[in-house]
Amino acid sequence: MKTSTTDQVQGAFHEVKGKVKEKAGKAVGNPDLTSEGQGENLAGKVQKKVGQIEKVLEK
Repeated sequence: MKTSTTDQVQGAFHEVKGKVKEKAGKAVGNPDLTSEGQGENLAGKVQKKVGQIEKVLEK
């Protein structure tokens, strides 16, 4: 699998994982878990965007 595709897949995974952590943190009233989820969600979005940019540059 190309690096760009791997980054996109891993980024999407981290986005989903972050959203789950964020919602779980809100549900149980844990602000640390909520902020950790927000951070992971953002990191996933960045990683996914990097993969998209790499894919454009590979052409």
